Amino acid sequence: MKNHIPEPSVNRVLVLVMDGVGVGELPDAADFGDAGSSTLVNLAESVGGLHLPCLEQLGLGNIVPLAGVPPAANPKAAYGKMAMRSAGKDTTSGHWEMTGVILDKPFPTYPEGFPPEIIIPFEKKIGKKVLGNKVASGTEIIKELGDLHVRTGKPIVYTSADSVFQVAAHEEVIPIAELYQICSIARELLTGPHAVGRVIARPFLGKDGDYWRTPRRQDFSLPPPRPTLFDALSNSGFQVVAVGKVNDIFAGQGITKSIPVAGNQEIFHAAMNAFQELERGLVFATLVDFDSLYGHRNDIKGFAKALEAFDSWLPDLFEDLQLGDLVVMTADHGCDPTTPSTDHSREYVPLLITCPGVRTASLGVRSTMADLGATLAKAFGVEQGDGTPIAGIL
Repeated sequence: MKNHIPEPSVNRVLVLVMDGVGVGELPDAADFGDAGSSTLVNLAESVGGLHLPCLEQLGLGNIVPLAGVPPAANPKAAYGKMAMRSAGKDTTSGHWEMTGVILDKPFPTYPEGFPPEIIIPFEKKIGKKVLGNKVASGTEIIKELGDLHVRTGKPIVYTSADSVFQVAAHEEVIPIAELYQICSIARELLTGPHAVGRVIARPFLGKDGDYWRTPRRQDFSLPPPRPTLFDALSNSGFQVVAVGKVNDIFAGQGITKSIPVAGNQEIFHAAMNAFQELERGLVFATLVDFDSLYGHRNDIKGFAKALEAFDSWLPDLFEDLQLGDLVVMTADHGCDPTTPSTDHSREYVPLLITCPGVRTASLGVRSTMADLGATLAKAFGVEQGDGTPIAGIL
C-alpha cells in the first residue's frame, strides 16, 4: 500500500534566490577562511544603512541586526535563517541543498591551476594548447591574455575559488559553437576526483586590450546525484520553471521550462511574469548580480544599490498574490564585499516566506537549507529526500 500523499496546500510558489546575500558566518567559517564575514550586516554598516522598506516590512531586520532596516513590529513574512550543511560554499552546493540534496564532500577546487593530468588530455582532445591555467578574475584575465589569445587562437583556461573550469575565447577567433564544443569536451574529461561542479564557456569581444564578456555564457554542470525537489514536482505533473542560470546549475534535471535571461532586473521581471502565468507549480529564479557584479568585485556601493533596486521591484509582485500563492526569498551562500577576499563566504542565508494568510513568526535557525525544499515538497504534497519541513507557517 502506497503512503498517502496529502493534497497540495499551495498552487504556485516563487523562489527568489539573492545570490551571495549571506547573513553571518557559520560556526565553521574560519575553516574556509571566512571568519568575520557577514555580507548583509557588514554591507549595511559600510554604507551607513540600507533603505529597504519592502524587505523591512517582511521582516529582514528581524533576522539579523541591520543598519537602516529595523525589526518589523508585525512582519508580513515568516523569517529566519538557514545553515549550509554541505561541505562547501559554492553556487551548486547551495542550490542543490535547498532543493533537497546535501553533499558530503566538497567539489574539487584548483588554487594552483589544473594539474597536467587534466590539461594534457584536454589540449590533446581539442587540438590546441591553452593559455592561463590559473586562478583569475574573468574580466582581468581577458585584459591580461586577450591580445595573446587573438594572435595565437589558444583558448584561455582559468578557475576561481569555486569548483569551475572556465574557458574564455573571443567570438571572432573561436566561434561560439566551437567554444561550446570545447567546453563539452572538458565536461566529459572532468569526472571522478576531478568532477568540478561547472565548466563555463566565457565568450568575449573587443580588440587591442579593450575586451568585454558577451551574454552568450553557457554552463555545463554536473547533474545532481539524487532526485531534487524539481524532480519530485515535475514527476507529479507540476510545472517547474527555471529562470536565469538555474537550468544550468541543475543540468536541466527536473525542469519543465527554462527562461535563460541575465541581469537582476530581467531575471526578476521574467520570474514575476512566469509566476503570474503559472497554473500549478514552481518558479525558481536566482538574481546573480549581487554576487557576480558586486560581491566578487568588492563593490560595496554597487551591492547596496542593487539591493535597494530589488526592494523597489517587490511591491508590484506582492500586489497580485492570490490564495494558494507562496513567495520565498533566500540566498545560496555569502559573498561579503567588505572583506579583502573576493571569494564566496561560508554564511547563514536569510529566509523569508510570505503568502496570503501566512502565519508570521520566527523560523529560528534551520540546521540545513534542505529544510526549504522539504517545506515546499510538503506544501505541494510530494515527497523529497533530505531536510525537515518547517511546521506551522501554512
